[in-house]
Amino acid sequence: MAANWKMFKTAEQARDFFRDFLPLVAGHDRDEMVVCPPYLAIPASVEACRGSAIAVGGQNLHWEKEGAFTGEISAAMLLAAGASHVIIGHSERRQFFGETDDVVNLKLKAALEAGLTPIVCVGEVLEEREAGLTEDVLRRQCLRAFHAISGKKAAKLIVAYEPVWAIGTGKTATPQMAADAHALIRSEAEKAFGEEFGQQLRILYGGSVKPENVKALMAESEIDGALVGGASLDPKSFAAIVKY
Repeated sequence: MAANWKMFKTAEQARDFFRDFLPLVAGHDRDEMVVCPPYLAIPASVEACRGSAIAVGGQNLHWEKEGAFTGEISAAMLLAAGASHVIIGHSERRQFFGETDDVVNLKLKAALEAGLTPIVCVGEVLEEREAGLTEDVLRRQCLRAFHAISGKKAAKLIVAYEPVWAIGTGKTATPQMAADAHALIRSEAEKAFGEEFGQQLRILYGGSVKPENVKALMAESEIDGALVGGASLDPKSFAAIVKY
């Protein structure tokens, strides 16, 4: 169960969130929990979560180890701040910042090389869904993201399917639509890394996940968790999702 806070919350607001959230999920060990705050709130979040089962992640990273890349963050910087996970290729990065499938591949390689657990996002936009191109888009995104990565290196990989038309719109893919997309992603992972890897790969669903719809989504055997945006900003709401 992963939370993507996007560009919300200062360090102080993150501390307030965890003060309220931690008691709500105390003793919950069924699911792995990861919260991805903005960069500047990562150290405060790590400190607030110390001694709990909650991991902290970044929302992005650069593929180079260091260099003249103003405004960027490296894998080593995330690790030094206490992060263990990182989101890669989120639809907003693709849509607003021009990230391509090849950039996602470079970032995935950098994250795996550094020992971070990557959550790689794939998904189609509304026009692609309506044109019947969902399968083509997912195949292309997976093929390019997984290119030239060994199964051994990819061991920590997590994939998140996020139908872009369902993010922040209140629309949600039906559980069956999500399960079908997850099955296709799993088959692409099997082709890239072997059948055993594909069967064990955790695939999260992201796209307007709320306390009201999480149970139906998680009832699908193909769905292994959720990448939650807006509903993860409130401690009670995210706790209700985690404990569906």
